[in-house]
Amino acid sequence: MDLTQTRKGDLSILGEAVLWSFFPIISILSFARLAPIASLAWSSVFLVICFGIIVAARGKSAEIFKPRVWTYIPLITLFITLFYYGLYYSGLKYTTAGNASIIALMELFFSYLLFNVWIGEAFSAKHTVGAVLMMLGALIILFPSHGSSLNRGDFLVFAATACAPVGNYYQQKLRKIISSETIVFLRSLAAIPIFFILSSLLKANPSAADLRKSFWYLAINGILILGVSKFMWMEGIHRISVTKANALSAITPLFTLFFAYFILHQSPTIWQLSALIPLAGGLMLLTS
Repeated sequence: MDLTQTRKGDLSILGEAVLWSFFPIISILSFARLAPIASLAWSSVFLVICFGIIVAARGKSAEIFKPRVWTYIPLITLFITLFYYGLYYSGLKYTTAGNASIIALMELFFSYLLFNVWIGEAFSAKHTVGAVLMMLGALIILFPSHGSSLNRGDFLVFAATACAPVGNYYQQKLRKIISSETIVFLRSLAAIPIFFILSSLLKANPSAADLRKSFWYLAINGILILGVSKFMWMEGIHRISVTKANALSAITPLFTLFFAYFILHQSPTIWQLSALIPLAGGLMLLTS
């Protein structure tokens, strides 16, 4: 892999980490008036409108009709948009932004199992040490405050992390055929009807007044967080391994804890702050 392309991949993932750190915070704020499934459904509407315009403006519409695309899109939609986002959103109803962001680091473990143990994707010894340090940082934060048990929200977020690597595997393959913006557009477009059906079945349809008052949360979540950040993620995993990308994105909880302090007034604990050392060390090894 060209060094310049590798560096672009690293920077894309780090940029995604900063944007994604707002995901649990903005989602929780939207829950004041909307049920999780309704928040996800309407955020996806904003995403599809924005990325539909981008796909058309950049002349990528023809990519939608490439035959191999529809081999991967149903699988990506299932594992990323429905399972990962659905479980993550549901978990945020019952846990804090910081806890969710920390538990989401388990995606690195499941990615390692899929890509390095099962598929046999190359991963250098230095990067392995970096990934281990990242995981150590996550464990320092997680276990002192939770002990050996997980509440309902923590468990749902944990389950979400097991689904993401499978979806990333298919996204990495599809990115070789079509652009990242088209993937983001199609996977969300395919999931929207299912979200609204579930919202109706669960009697979670919001009123027009609630939608108006949640407008900016939904727009930010849909366009910037579910849209732009995931565009950056796919550009990243197109250039570097998914396992390395997941390890790099392990910096996300630090940003989440920082922003949650100012936005949600949730103070970080001493254990969370102590995790800065292995997380910083792991980040340097992975990007060197």
